[in-house]
Amino acid sequence: MRIAFFSEHAFQTPFLIEANQEYGHELVFFKEQLSRRTAQLAAGFPAVCPFVTDRLDAETLQILADGGTRLIALRSAGFNNVDLEAVERLGLCVMRVPAYAPTAIAEHAVALMLALNRRINHAYNRVREGNFSLDHLVGFNMEGRTVGIVGTGKIGESLARIMHGFGCKILGYDIYQNPACIALGMKYVDLPTLLSESDIVSLHCPLTPETKHLINEETLKLMKPGSMLINTARGGLVNAEAVIEALKRKDGLAYVGMDVYEREEGLFFSDHSGSIIQDDVFERLTTFRNVIVTGHQAFLTREALSEIAHTTLGNVADYERGTPNPKNVLSAGTKGPGGPLHQSPRE
Repeated sequence: MRIAFFSEHAFQTPFLIEANQEYGHELVFFKEQLSRRTAQLAAGFPAVCPFVTDRLDAETLQILADGGTRLIALRSAGFNNVDLEAVERLGLCVMRVPAYAPTAIAEHAVALMLALNRRINHAYNRVREGNFSLDHLVGFNMEGRTVGIVGTGKIGESLARIMHGFGCKILGYDIYQNPACIALGMKYVDLPTLLSESDIVSLHCPLTPETKHLINEETLKLMKPGSMLINTARGGLVNAEAVIEALKRKDGLAYVGMDVYEREEGLFFSDHSGSIIQDDVFERLTTFRNVIVTGHQAFLTREALSEIAHTTLGNVADYERGTPNPKNVLSAGTKGPGGPLHQSPRE
């Protein structure tokens, strides 16, 4: 099948090309982000593969449909950048990569925890400058600390396994209780209890209308003195302005590790080193010595990239054969081979 890939990135393309040796699709890569201004580039392509930063609003989707596109093959788990109502109306099929290498994201969350705790970034810079003083580098033992995990799906479960290995007490908050997490000794509690009892809070839940700004001015006041907040899930879970105010108060939240940011679109995945970043909130966050921000790279392991590539191209092959995996289908569409499918849960 002929596939138009938008927002090509050098870190991902080799894995797609290698995986395609198994599928034999025709891959065409565009550096441009997919939007209403660039959607015409996909004219004549039955399948389009957008990146998580591309915007598939109603107008963009209409242009794609008019140009002959029948399948939107997301190379991501998230789909909040897709107007699913417009997709249904246009009869397009949308497939995604619902889960990939959850350990990669859990391990990145732990990397942020350890870097913040042991001041690794400051120690690294000091040694490079010939400063071997240990002042202001004191951390704490992870063993015996309480870690609260918000969202205990596959990624939350992976983190629970790692924290169990560290000898931590584990609390969980989720609509559904994961038996594997309970077997590790996790105690499920309500969100206020988790926030007030945890030394470290790590977010691993999806972004929905109910979870938007889950961490806000009021919930931040519940966090215990000296606590740490880690977000490797979705930027919109956290009100960044409220985090800044909480850090300034110095009476609760003491460390923040972020791999995602609510207004990261147009900022992350690009080089802005030669320009002035216009987001004052983001710039203020990066001035805190007890904040570490990474640019949405928690998924960035060879294993995860290979899995994403194989699942994405496999989704296209399954669609072409008329046998899409229902677990990967967000919208079955009415234009593709095999006709409509039952829609999978929107996790």
